[in-house]
Amino acid sequence: MVRAGQKALRELPLESWAGCRRADLLGLLASLDKSIDKLDEAVKRAADEHPQARLLMTQPGIGPITSLAFVLTLGDVSRFRRGKQVGSYLGLIPREHSSGGKRRLGAINKQGNSFLRTLLVESAQTVTRLDEGFRKQYLHRCHHMPKGVAKVAAARRLAVRLYWMLRTNVAY
Repeated sequence: MVRAGQKALRELPLESWAGCRRADLLGLLASLDKSIDKLDEAVKRAADEHPQARLLMTQPGIGPITSLAFVLTLGDVSRFRRGKQVGSYLGLIPREHSSGGKRRLGAINKQGNSFLRTLLVESAQTVTRLDEGFRKQYLHRCHHMPKGVAKVAAARRLAVRLYWMLRTNVAY
């Protein structure tokens, strides 16, 4: 799809100055793609060398970047007694404004690593496509809450699953 878009961009008739600018930008894009490919390969090698990251990559939808970031951010998983603590550590639990017997939950507290939180939300969307159980729970949540809230809940559930994979040292 990207190549088709680039092909269509190259075929657009543009004036000379715009055509030169287009050629410069496409050259820059090709150069950046080469740099990104090198970095992707380095991350893949690092994840393959790390036994815990390899373990997490057995979960469908989890790639080398997410697995390595999760392992390096959490460190020693034995310091967490429950999965709920992992969700709290990563900032994936809602804020609570409770008083007088009323429990009011707000947006997530965002206390953890924002990069890992982003990776988990993106990975949760992929896992939702690949895992039937995840999909059912996600769709159930989408029926009675906003889609963004359901995505964060799926990311929290994925983080807890990855935590237990590391804690028990069991592949998916």
